[in-house]
Amino acid sequence: MIFNLFRRRDPNAAIVERLVERLYEAARQPVFFRELGVPDTVEGRFDMVVIHAFLALRRLNALPAPAGDLAQDVVDALFRSFDTALRELGVGDISVPKRMKTMAAAFYGRGKAYEQALADGDALADAVALNLYGRTPSVPDAPAKVARYMQASAARLSELEFADFVDGLLPFPSPLPEDRA
Repeated sequence: MIFNLFRRRDPNAAIVERLVERLYEAARQPVFFRELGVPDTVEGRFDMVVIHAFLALRRLNALPAPAGDLAQDVVDALFRSFDTALRELGVGDISVPKRMKTMAAAFYGRGKAYEQALADGDALADAVALNLYGRTPSVPDAPAKVARYMQASAARLSELEFADFVDGLLPFPSPLPEDRA
């Protein structure tokens, strides 16, 4: 309590918290798990967060400074939440760093794969099939639908400016095309 007096206040903390909350809200939409067959597992939920974080961070990193700093703050906050989640799942203190290293490799590896494939719907669907469904989706056309969702999200996010992120705006479209306006 008294130690809080000596802590440095992060002026971006509220902004970052709002953005991370929006990313989790978008990633946890039931439609992904019910209609699109994303495995409702720790790994499936992690992969949905990765997809949404990739899309938001991609736009933030394309904007001029200080957007890159905000992007890094979001990544740091996400990994703090991953650490907390592992501990709540009962992963021991000794195993957490190894699991975090594995998660970081997956996070950045998937981001790189999605970035390379984003312009090509078929390649993106293949990357989604591999990373999100382990090559065998329970819903046959789900990887293509998730790929189209990612492309639509990237297009919508490309319209945002830094001030929109500061305001906590992350306008992800509906995951299913028939729901899109």
